[in-house]
Amino acid sequence: MVTIPADIRRTLDIGPGDKLRWNVDEDGALTVEIVHQREGVFDDFEPVDVGETDAVAAESEFGAE
Repeated sequence: MVTIPADIRRTLDIGPGDKLRWNVDEDGALTVEIVHQREGVFDDFEPVDVGETDAVAAESEFGAE
């Protein structure tokens, strides 16, 4: 775990749920990539009615994850 000071979080727009991806190159230089994980990403999508579903039948047909 790492603590990022509030002023840096604001400057880089790092929010709750965001992830940091740490990388070290061949020369030993450290870089950090911010991966934004904003909630409500799918809020603009309209729901689709697919009718009744049967999870047991779907798993037997398509397999489990």
